[in-house]
Amino acid sequence: MNMNNKNLLGLVILVFFLLPNTVSAQKKRVLVFSKTAGFKHSSIGVGTAAIQKLGAENKFEVDTTTNSAAFTSKNLEKYAAVIFLNTTGDALNDEQQKTFEQFINSGKGFVGVHSATDTEYGWPWYGKLVGAYFVSHPEQQIATLNVVDKKTIATKHLPEVWKRKDEWYNFKDINPDIKVLITIDETSYKGGINNNNHPMAWYHDFDGGRSFYTELGHVEESYTDPLFLSHLLGGIKYALGAKMAL
Repeated sequence: MNMNNKNLLGLVILVFFLLPNTVSAQKKRVLVFSKTAGFKHSSIGVGTAAIQKLGAENKFEVDTTTNSAAFTSKNLEKYAAVIFLNTTGDALNDEQQKTFEQFINSGKGFVGVHSATDTEYGWPWYGKLVGAYFVSHPEQQIATLNVVDKKTIATKHLPEVWKRKDEWYNFKDINPDIKVLITIDETSYKGGINNNNHPMAWYHDFDGGRSFYTELGHVEESYTDPLFLSHLLGGIKYALGAKMAL
């Protein structure tokens, strides 16, 4: 074997051993989608910044958009999860909806924050993915949340009884397959209509992928609250492929 061939063989061997390490070192990437075709939450900006900070601290990349044109097969290939951050209304057209369904079918993840349930009422698949649809809410007030499953990465940091102020949604079309993490005590505030079946955060495996939703996140103060941020981070990690249950 001449010297040139030896050098070529050495290069091939070097690439062979280095490539797996390079691939494994690549950070997972999420897309934060915050298009609003209805009410626009003032907390979107601070929420986006908070997720970017979580990504920097927890080794995942964060891209952001309000443009539904990002929902193409080619573009979504680079993401492990998509976060609907306070989206509202009819966010995706028919083709974009099909693309997103394929994204979830391929084993990818979804995170819905607050008004993600006030989105895409005419798309039944999405309703099942997110887990419920918003129907109404009373004025913002302090209420008592019950953390009914603390043995998960999204709830292990939380107190069993968690009192906080936010905008509390009432829901319809609650998917019976969701795994509830947090419920709200309707006797602790005025305006609840779901009675004893009033979940506030949940997750489930769905149609080949993973879905996490938290109703919290209307108020801007949520995005500087360590308890809420640990809750949201756990949901993101689950969407990225981590095991939810401890």
